[in-house]
Amino acid sequence: MADEHADVITTGEAETAPAPESKPTRRKRDKLFGGLGVTASAAVLAACGGSDSGGSGGNGINNGYGQGGVEGPVGPVQLPTENESARFLSHATFGPTMAEIRSVQSLGFDAWLNQQFTAPRRDTHFGYVTRGGPLGCSTCDRMYVNAFLESLWQQVAEDADSLRQRIAFTLTELFVVSEVNSPLDGNARALAGYLDMLADRCFGNFRDLLEGVALHPAMGHYLSHLRNEKEDAATGRIPDENFAREVMQLFTIGLWELNIDGTRRKSTLGNDIPTYTQKDISGMARVFTGWSWGGPDDSTNRWYGWPIDEVDTVRWDIPMRPYQRFASTSEKRIIRNVVIPAGTNATDTVRIALDTLFNHRNVGPFIGKQLIQRLVTSNPSPEYVSRVAEKFNNNGSGVRGDMRAVIRAILTDMDATSEASMLSDRGGKIREPIIRFGSWLRAFGAKSATGIYPIWNLEDTVWSIGQNPLRAPSVFNWFRPDYAPQGEIADAGLVAPEFQIAHETTVTGWANFAFSTAFYGHGWDENRIAASYAEELPLADDPPRLVDRVNLLLTGRQLDRESKALIQGAVADFPLDAENGRFVRVALCVAMTMISPQFQMQR
Repeated sequence: MADEHADVITTGEAETAPAPESKPTRRKRDKLFGGLGVTASAAVLAACGGSDSGGSGGNGINNGYGQGGVEGPVGPVQLPTENESARFLSHATFGPTMAEIRSVQSLGFDAWLNQQFTAPRRDTHFGYVTRGGPLGCSTCDRMYVNAFLESLWQQVAEDADSLRQRIAFTLTELFVVSEVNSPLDGNARALAGYLDMLADRCFGNFRDLLEGVALHPAMGHYLSHLRNEKEDAATGRIPDENFAREVMQLFTIGLWELNIDGTRRKSTLGNDIPTYTQKDISGMARVFTGWSWGGPDDSTNRWYGWPIDEVDTVRWDIPMRPYQRFASTSEKRIIRNVVIPAGTNATDTVRIALDTLFNHRNVGPFIGKQLIQRLVTSNPSPEYVSRVAEKFNNNGSGVRGDMRAVIRAILTDMDATSEASMLSDRGGKIREPIIRFGSWLRAFGAKSATGIYPIWNLEDTVWSIGQNPLRAPSVFNWFRPDYAPQGEIADAGLVAPEFQIAHETTVTGWANFAFSTAFYGHGWDENRIAASYAEELPLADDPPRLVDRVNLLLTGRQLDRESKALIQGAVADFPLDAENGRFVRVALCVAMTMISPQFQMQR
């Protein structure tokens, strides 16, 4: 590979893979801490347990990058078991359904992924917000601030492109925009348009995804490079540096030079090597000047978005466009000593900058590791990161940045699918609250009769889940990828990102929410989202079979013997002949499983 600090944009060839991974050790068994609840520490330390499952069970920029990796391996395929299918779906979707478990069992992992990569979208979030409700609804009469959330949850609960739903949500946590403490507050169109962009580009090439993020007006508004003006020596004005910093630190290369396995490169003196300097930030800030609202012209009114009552003056569903008179034409020096010559137009300037970032050696391990953390495990082995980064660098057909190939590599890796990985000391992650709720929705077919899902205010930590999509407190998301709580986890050199939003109040709040949701659903009146438990009610008179089914759907049969016995006993103790006896037994079984460590921990 060419020297990292040369002024030539390298192609990102893969380095030699590290030595084979060491064998994992078996862990102590999980327990239901405190009977029906778990303490904040236990919620994470439950990761140190095993299970009794018996097995793992457009703007005119043309960058010229393609995609590949649609088709999986051909030849004889050993089809996964029921438990393995459920576990795979807990990584790949918001949670298993029995129908999808059967589908994965019959198709295998790769064929299921091929099917999902080509599954069409039924609706757009922007369309929902513009109508004020779902397709074909009879009450679509207004646009309101929470409509993008209704659309998100409707698609999670009802739509067949379940892999796209999970990956698009995951990308909202890497490329963060939020309506909290930001100019996007209450702007459903902006957030819906941004979510659509992620959903539309998540199976394409990372270079196109990066461009979509950089030029989306929601990101431009959030990180203040929309209407970012060129420098002016007379007034002392300098371009805003907010996005310039975050596009490097958070969205592409990180703070430190990395090896392909995600570990930090060292200088000859043994020090970590920074990826960029303040001069690079200043140069990148000048790159992102002269961009504002998309549309057919570059009038001053359109640049400023005036007047706001003029149709199409402000467009949240299309990328920003260049306004050359506001763009810096000075020479720009950015990372890797790349120089963008003076006089280069705004479109070509951004193209060169994004190409430079995209081709940096860090992108594969930096983005790959975070995707692994969000989907599979908080502490991926260097070997796992390396395998995924190599696939980012080259999908097998000479294409760099193929997201389908990267997603496939993450979800089908031995560290994601093997029984050994489930028992590993480093395996697993906390299932973040949004995913837990989505798991309940999907597992038990919870639906709104009207197609409207009023799931709005989930941030409350006492009676709700303490987390909400696209409402993170900052650009750093709800939690940092390197967060390690003090104590056993930090002492072991491990991280537990989701633990950053876990504390005594949220533990109680989740228990309250789990029981309320399992018994009463969510929402109210005709829009109440309720589970019918149609497949579970016939099992109410057979507690072991009922627990087994719920265990499969929510944990992939990872409840330990003690937990199963506790839940079975509680279910059996409630008389069948009592009012709503069958329903209570089922809801109790679901709620108790939802608060178990084996559900709160994804293995």
